[in-house]
Amino acid sequence: MDDDEVLVVLTNLPDQDSARRLAMAVVESRAAACVNVLSGSRSVYRWEGAIESADEVPVMIKTTRSRYPALERELRTLHPYELPEIIALPVVAGLGPYLAWVRAETRPA
Repeated sequence: MDDDEVLVVLTNLPDQDSARRLAMAVVESRAAACVNVLSGSRSVYRWEGAIESADEVPVMIKTTRSRYPALERELRTLHPYELPEIIALPVVAGLGPYLAWVRAETRPA
């Protein structure tokens, strides 16, 4: 397992304000190099036996495998949902200089 492997972490928040606050916090702490706060979406899911739907704001977070535990801790602390979606996907290819930038920006100061 490569600690320098770049990951894209996905989550959804209930509104733009909470998404922006979360984005600022994880970039300031260097748990993430970049967060894309996307336009709203509609989620449909089963929760506690019932089918629900909600407007949400998806975010894409770029980090490294070594910084993922710190990022997850922050997400769990800052996220308003009881059970937040937190999914990490490995980046299998990408522009070398961009991936190097993600690695550099997530190193603790």
